[in-house]
Amino acid sequence: MQLPEQPVAGQPDPTVRRTADQLVAAVDEALLARQATSYRDDRPLPAVGTTPPVAQPGQPPMSQWAVDSSGVLKAVSVASLPVGVAVWIVGQVEPLVLGIIFGSPAVAALAVARLIAKVKDANQTAPQPITNHFHGTVHHDERTVTSTTRGIIANTRHDNRT
Repeated sequence: MQLPEQPVAGQPDPTVRRTADQLVAAVDEALLARQATSYRDDRPLPAVGTTPPVAQPGQPPMSQWAVDSSGVLKAVSVASLPVGVAVWIVGQVEPLVLGIIFGSPAVAALAVARLIAKVKDANQTAPQPITNHFHGTVHHDERTVTSTTRGIIANTRHDNRT
């Protein structure tokens, strides 16, 4: 037989204590449910890993001039392909002559494209003109200052002319 719990002097009633413990446990459980669900690893990444490099889609890295000229070369070669195939099928011209006839426009187009690219580069590297816009009263001073330094102990004299 179990004796009923008797309150001890200075201590709370055991049922009140049990209810308070349940309340504290419920609050702790609610706080644990709101904890962060992610983790940030701040360690630095290794400089070199074991994974080999992967080829990226698109054109390989090259200069802008190389990209432009390859585009021109592709366009000219695609444009001359149907004509070359038609002449080859007919068989009236030797392959060497055909190569010379249809290869020369491609070379000429490439040369023109290179010339245009060089002219564009020259225009971009030229100094740009400076244009100043003034609003209000402007005083333009055109005085010339010349200086002369002479002697063992330097004596500089300025001559201001208007």
